[in-house]
Amino acid sequence: MKTAYDIIKKPLITEQGMEQIADRKYTFVVSLTANKIEIKKAVEELFPGTEVEKVTTARYLGKVKRMGANVGSRPNWKKAVVKLTEKSKTIEAFEGLV
Repeated sequence: MKTAYDIIKKPLITEQGMEQIADRKYTFVVSLTANKIEIKKAVEELFPGTEVEKVTTARYLGKVKRMGANVGSRPNWKKAVVKLTEKSKTIEAFEGLV
C-alpha cells in the first residue's frame, strides 16, 4: 500500500502556482499511478486541518535530450492542482513564498 509520502513527491513552485495560492490552489508533483481520490486523501493526511474541495491532474511526457551521439529522455511526471475549501486551513509550506 502506498503512503502519503509515496503519492505526494514535492511541491511545485512556479510563478503561475504562486499566483493561484490566493485562490487557495496548491500545486504538487505526484506519483504517475496516483488517482485523484488518493491525492485528496494524501494531502489531507500530510497537512492536518485541510479539506480538499477539488483535484485536477495533468500528465507530462519527458523531453528527449541528446548529448553528442547519446540519446536519452527526462522522466515522465504528473502534476496535481489541489483546491481547498473556504473553511480549510492553508498549507504552511507555501506561506513564506508568496
